[in-house]
Amino acid sequence: MGVNGSPKYNRVLLKLSGEALGGSRDYGIDLEVVETIAAQVKRVHQMGVQV
Repeated sequence: MGVNGSPKYNRVLLKLSGEALGGSRDYGIDLEVVETIAAQVKRVHQMGVQV
């Protein structure tokens, strides 16, 4: 966050790897990990940041 409580950046680029989406699984995508990331992205977007 910036000094006045606003986001430090107005726009961010999100880069996700397949490995990050897999979580602790040996293969495939872990839906819990995807849901967690989606919730975090949603919170950032609701703060006015372009993702």
